Amino acid sequence: MNWLVLIAVAAALVLVRVFRTGIFGWTLACTLAFYVGVRYGFEVPVPASVVTLYMAIVLASLFAYVSSSTQRWEEFSAPVVRLVMDPGRRLMLVGVLLLVPMLAAFNVYLKMKVPLEAPSFGRTVHPAPPDRITVLNRDIDLSTAENPYRELETSQPESFAAHVENGRRVYFENCFYCHGDSMGGDGMFAHALNPIPTNFNDPGVLPMLQESFLFWRIAKGGPGMPEEGGPWDSAMPAWEKFLSEEEMWDVILFLYEFNGYRPRARAEHH
Repeated sequence: MNWLVLIAVAAALVLVRVFRTGIFGWTLACTLAFYVGVRYGFEVPVPASVVTLYMAIVLASLFAYVSSSTQRWEEFSAPVVRLVMDPGRRLMLVGVLLLVPMLAAFNVYLKMKVPLEAPSFGRTVHPAPPDRITVLNRDIDLSTAENPYRELETSQPESFAAHVENGRRVYFENCFYCHGDSMGGDGMFAHALNPIPTNFNDPGVLPMLQESFLFWRIAKGGPGMPEEGGPWDSAMPAWEKFLSEEEMWDVILFLYEFNGYRPRARAEHH
């Protein structure tokens, strides 16, 4: 998290409370504070579609609050009523009516003017993993690590199927929002990400990778991508903070099972 931004947002809300700006000022401050906090308060960028979704929830909640009683609604709407009805505020009203569409148009202009430039250096889509990583306080040697549940595929098919099913659960609870229902990298949030999520249907992805590589990428997420893999604006979190080691290995089993691929054999790596 970007603690400087979050501290500044919290300080602004405290000042609003101290100076008693009224319910209208408080509502406006809460809206702006939440937007700034979600948009700039995290080191890993939050997809624009997620920001829009959260802002819609916040606005609906604030509206429900200010309209929950007649007194509260009258206090909230009083500044707007005065702006519209008071002849002495006509110039201010005209300014507001002009400013709002101008700000919307300027926002559209800024988004259209973003330059499409190639990165300043060649990006490696699948960079070399580190020799060792620490996941959930356990040291893992990626050069020798194997999926501990892969061997069950032949020795205990029923147990293997249970791990695959658990991987299915993990995927559709956490991953499909970006990677998509069919794992094509076309989930509901995919359009807001740069680069777009990995397409696991691509025969140049899963069959070319060892399971230990996928474990590293899932566990460490976007923040763990090495410099050679940049620019990296992915919103993929470090899943080791949310999933168990077993869940991460299980979802890897599901990725291969769903797409009908086999992981790259370690002998091929040499």
